[in-house]
Amino acid sequence: MAASEDKFLNPINKDKVAENPGLLPYAHTAGSAVIKPEDLGKSKGRSVLAMRQQTDRQMNQLYEQMETLARQAKLLAQRKEISERIYDAAIGFEPIINETYYMYEKEDGTDLLSLIAPNEWGRSFKYSRYLAKCLLLADHTWDVHYNEEA
Repeated sequence: MAASEDKFLNPINKDKVAENPGLLPYAHTAGSAVIKPEDLGKSKGRSVLAMRQQTDRQMNQLYEQMETLARQAKLLAQRKEISERIYDAAIGFEPIINETYYMYEKEDGTDLLSLIAPNEWGRSFKYSRYLAKCLLLADHTWDVHYNEEA
C-alpha cells in the first residue's frame, strides 16, 4: 500500500509555495512583474486636492449663477414697482406696446403719462417737471429711462 500512497503525494511543499501565487502582494518568482507598494498618503492627498479644486470650481459657478439670478430678480422687482407707479398715473389714452411715452409730475404732485416729449412742448409746458421716458414692453411692464435733471 505504500506504493499507492506515493503515487498521490503532492511534490509541492505547502510551507514554501503558495496555493494561489497570483494573489500574493509581492512577486513570487524571479520572472514575475515588479510590484511596488503605493504610498497611500500621497495618493489620498492628490485625490483630496483634486476633489477640493473641482468642488470649489463648481461652487464658484453656482455663486455666480445665484448672483445673476439675484440681480435679475432685483431688476424685475424694480420694473414692477415702476410699472405700478406708471399705471397709477393719469393716462388719457390706451398705451400701445413698443411705443415711447413721457412721464411728468403735475403741480399737485401727481404723475401724468403723455405722448408729448419734453422738447415738443415749446413754451406751453404746464407741468412742474419731466420725470422719465417710458417704453411699454410686451409683458405690459415699462422700460424707464429717468431724466437725470429730475
